[in-house]
Amino acid sequence: MSFTIQDMMLTAENRYEMKFLAGKNGWSNSISWVHLLEDTTIIQNFWGKELAVTTGLGFPEKEDWMHLAQQLNRYHASGLVINAGQYIYEVPEELKAYCDENDLPLLTVPWEVHLSDMIKDFSIHVFLQDTTDEQIASALIAAIETPDNQDAYRKDLLQYFDVDGSFQVLLMTCEGLDSMDTVERKKLSYRIQVYLEDITHNGSFFYYNSDFVLVANALSEEYLCRLVEGAIKRGKRRMPGLQLCVGIGSRCMDISQLSVSYQRAKAAAHIAMTQKKQVVKFDDCGLFRLLYMVKDKEILKEMETECLAALEEYDRRYHAGYVETLQSYLKHNGSIQAVAAELYTHRNTVLYRIGNIRKILGNELKTPEERLPYQIAFYIRNMHEQI
Repeated sequence: MSFTIQDMMLTAENRYEMKFLAGKNGWSNSISWVHLLEDTTIIQNFWGKELAVTTGLGFPEKEDWMHLAQQLNRYHASGLVINAGQYIYEVPEELKAYCDENDLPLLTVPWEVHLSDMIKDFSIHVFLQDTTDEQIASALIAAIETPDNQDAYRKDLLQYFDVDGSFQVLLMTCEGLDSMDTVERKKLSYRIQVYLEDITHNGSFFYYNSDFVLVANALSEEYLCRLVEGAIKRGKRRMPGLQLCVGIGSRCMDISQLSVSYQRAKAAAHIAMTQKKQVVKFDDCGLFRLLYMVKDKEILKEMETECLAALEEYDRRYHAGYVETLQSYLKHNGSIQAVAAELYTHRNTVLYRIGNIRKILGNELKTPEERLPYQIAFYIRNMHEQI
């Protein structure tokens, strides 16, 4: 997934004598482009993931260097490379500390390095990797949309992924994402990728069907959860106005099952958005897992209506509160005392209501089999209220 600081170091450590000074937690930051700059004016036009390169000509004082780093961090740059030896000899310790604190990679190359050659080299790597990423995303989308047509994607993914290994889909979304113009959405995509530290060649990140999609290959679920937590933490620190919601799909054991993980991640992301939660794992959603996977939503609505319509009509006429009473009764497994406590009602009143509810429904509500349809009906109602 993208050309990263780590990839750059593999090339540049020997070729350009590049040294890594600080910001080690940004080691996996991806690079969208390379900019040579000698003042901070251009930084406000950064989209995110830009690698800044400077000789230090425009930053004679320590305060100038600190301002540069702060601006780069504010606009989600992937790192800073200093061409040391002419305008700067010793990198300030305060600058190193700031870069460590904010996961902003800080690197140096000696003055003798020809920056034009180095920047051209890195830019070619970025371009080639972007082209590869687009091809990978297209193949993964084909796996999601036409899982049975493996000829459309399996061969294309074979050289990048363990296609017989595990896959898991994460969806990331926020309010207004679908209504953003292409430029703003691309900027946000770049910035989120900066937050996704520590995932490079085991995943692919792209925009699809109104969400940002992360497909992870052969990574443990524990690792992915830590990755998401780290991304949200970094996002809050660097984009405090961003309310990112994440849905995590089930793990599948072959690329042909990717569409299953995607659909489940989609459902989990929807729950996260409607319930204002940061992260929802589909596998932790209990009965909702079944309900969200039912394609014919009319069946669910019909079941809810069949179970609760008679009580709702009675409540409309007499303001009896029977629907609320039944929900509490089922929730507390038939405990009259618990229902009375929850509804702040005398137990005799609860007994009277339950007796009438049984008559209206024609159901004694005593056995699990008798109660189950109504429990499911309330689950369906809860799901519809979220939608």
